[in-house]
Amino acid sequence: MDVLRPQIIRIGDRCYRKNPTLDRDFNALEEEEYEESTIQCDSWNDETCDTFNIEETDRGYQTSVNLPSAFFKHIIGRKGETKRRLEIETKTQIRIPREGVEGEIVITGPERKGVVSAKTRIDVIVDSVRRKEPFTHFLSLPVNSQPIRERFLEFQEDVLRKCDSDRGIDPTIFQKPEKLHLTIGTLVLLNKHEIQQALDTLEDCKQSLIEPILRGEPLTVRVQGLEYMNDDPSSVDVLYAKIQAGEQAERLQILADRLVDRFSTTGLMQQEYSRVKLHLTVMNTLMRRDPTSIPGERPPEGKRGYKERESFDAMNVMKNFGLYDFGNYTVNSLHLSQRHGAGKDGYYVCAGSVSLP
Repeated sequence: MDVLRPQIIRIGDRCYRKNPTLDRDFNALEEEEYEESTIQCDSWNDETCDTFNIEETDRGYQTSVNLPSAFFKHIIGRKGETKRRLEIETKTQIRIPREGVEGEIVITGPERKGVVSAKTRIDVIVDSVRRKEPFTHFLSLPVNSQPIRERFLEFQEDVLRKCDSDRGIDPTIFQKPEKLHLTIGTLVLLNKHEIQQALDTLEDCKQSLIEPILRGEPLTVRVQGLEYMNDDPSSVDVLYAKIQAGEQAERLQILADRLVDRFSTTGLMQQEYSRVKLHLTVMNTLMRRDPTSIPGERPPEGKRGYKERESFDAMNVMKNFGLYDFGNYTVNSLHLSQRHGAGKDGYYVCAGSVSLP
């Protein structure tokens, strides 16, 4: 780890520095099953760090944490080591539901600052584990009107006709026209409570973000031109259509960035970059093996057995279609989409959505 640029974890509106774990002689399976994370945080001596509810009881203080049961084993740790260490260092008692049972984790202790510290450390453990989980949902803007789909199919037909002999180009790497979209951000939602939390956040964004930014005016952008996500056009994994610069594109950029800012405060979405890269993926080599792949997705961190994807030569595609015009599109809805499966309309299954003007 670069000590001058440590990994930063955001929980709510606060930032924490994640320290590397000590190397231990665990076997490979245990290393995958249990992640131990430590942080440096002033929460032990800084009661302003807590933004959650702490109840005063006859024996001291208490708070609860509503988490999916999938996280429990990581908080308990190997043979209970993580939980035991947390309790000793924060002078608290941490009650966790038994394996396979959904429920709240309850933290109690004689001092408020100890309860705050235990809750914060659990949040960081959960954040670290969530980063390594494959995403389950994503915020998306469908860009699949009939005119856009028709232009895309023409593009696909032309590319396969003119570039069919180029390395790696075949029909399997093209996006399905019904699923053309802009990805705002991905989420890991592991139970019904988290899905509902994301839906509530989405609904809140309609009034607090979408309406003030758009002010009742339609958002129409032009999809034109191609770009690739690496430096070598002869070895490309993702080819995407660009959103043409202009006033409308800037409004869309502001909206996308604000949405990620808002969702990242919930802990359900990771904010990797300061600006959302607005792009409409048209070809993606991940689709060779996973048609549900989301453009720009990285393999889950720490997963073994990940095979390097087979790239394709996009030099002729860029030469012949680099300025391809897919047409105008008026963005009319924002979806919380499920990663796997498709709805009746061919688009990703919609867990919830809000309309745009």
